[in-house]
This record gives sequence, structure tokens and C-alpha cells, in this order.
Amino acid sequence: MRLLECVAEHECGAPAKQLARETGLALPTAYHLLRTLVHEGYLRRDKGLFFLGEAAERLSSTGAAQKRRSTVVDALAHWRDSIGVPVYYAVYRDGEIEVMCVSDTPGNPAVEEWADFRETGHAHAIGQCLLSQLDVEARRDHLSRYPVQSITPYTVRDNLTLLRRLERMRRMQPVTERQEYALGTVCAAIPITVGTTAATMALSLPVHQEDRLLLAAQRLQSEVGRKLGSLALSISI
Repeated sequence: MRLLECVAEHECGAPAKQLARETGLALPTAYHLLRTLVHEGYLRRDKGLFFLGEAAERLSSTGAAQKRRSTVVDALAHWRDSIGVPVYYAVYRDGEIEVMCVSDTPGNPAVEEWADFRETGHAHAIGQCLLSQLDVEARRDHLSRYPVQSITPYTVRDNLTLLRRLERMRRMQPVTERQEYALGTVCAAIPITVGTTAATMALSLPVHQEDRLLLAAQRLQSEVGRKLGSLALSISI
């Protein structure tokens, strides 16, 4: 590991003797470990100099992805506790709605995914918020694959009605729904656009707490706005 760290510090590569000296390893030991690391793909050797190999770069990208996810997870947990609601993070990627993270507690549980979130985007605030950020063609493409279906008595009835609703939604305003996905539940979603990525943070409440919904959504939007700079990279990748 010390050899890997040492090589990473030399973007232009470094010879074995220099690496041995800087890591405090005996030269024969350093040569042995360097050969092993090259064989396993963690290092590569070019004209007597050692560089990070593909295997090490994969580790680096995996670690970076984990760090980005941790940033979002920590933010959701903070908002969950400070607002007192379950918080959701979702994106629209490659034509699909993807719920990336949910943060809840036993006292404030998240909505149970009793019907596939990807197929019922028309019915929940997360899906409606993401679809509202797409252009008309992309919306119609989504609905051609996942047409509107009534899953509760409150669900929007057909594709045309949904498209009209999406057109009326004001940019950057919270999207709310009442018992359209799950009876006894109200939800709100905050639109987030980072580059070309359509994303959303959302929250849910029992219907008897509906009077809290708009205020909680506005507070979440304010919190997200303050932290969006540090979240932007995590959201966009």
C-alpha cells in the first residue's frame, strides 16, 4: 500500500530505487512487491518508471463513487432529522426513474414501494417532478413505455391529463400529490437540475399531517439550495 501511495504521488512515474528509498523498503523487497503489483495490474512499468495501473484506477473510481454517495446519504439523514420526515433522492437516467437513496426512521417510515416506482412515475411526486423536468418528446417516450394506470382512486386517469398537468407545473416549484400512489400518504418533491441531469429530493407524510406538507417542502428546498454546491458533483454522476 505504501508503494501504491508513493507511485500515486509521482504523476510522471518513478524508478524502483526512488520508490524504495521514499517508502523505506529494502531494494530487493521493493523490486519483489513492484513486480507483483505490475503482474496484478495495480501498477504498470514503462521505460523503467512505475505508474498506477488500471486496477488501481478502478479502485480509485470506486472509492470516489462511494464518497459521492456518502455525501448524499449524510445530507438526506440530516434533513430527515431536522425536518422530521422521510427523505428521498431520485434521478431520471437513461429513460428510467431511479430512486437512489431513502432516509427514514421507525417513527417516520418511508412509503412502501408496493407498486414499482419506475412504472408508476405518473402517480407519485418523485416521478411527476422528474417528468416535469423533461421535454415534451421525452415525456411522451416515457409514457409510451409506462402508460398511466389508476392505482388508487386519486391517481391521474390518462396520459393526456398527466401531460397537461406537467405543462402547468411552474419551474422550480415543489410538486405535490395526495394519495395518488399510496392511500393515507401525501408527498412533495423538489426539482433539481444539475447540468443535464434531472433529479429530485422528496418527502412524504401521513395524510393526517397534510397541513405540514407545503411548509416541510419549502424548508427542504431551502436546505437543498444551501447545500447544492457541494452536492452537485454527487448528483450529476
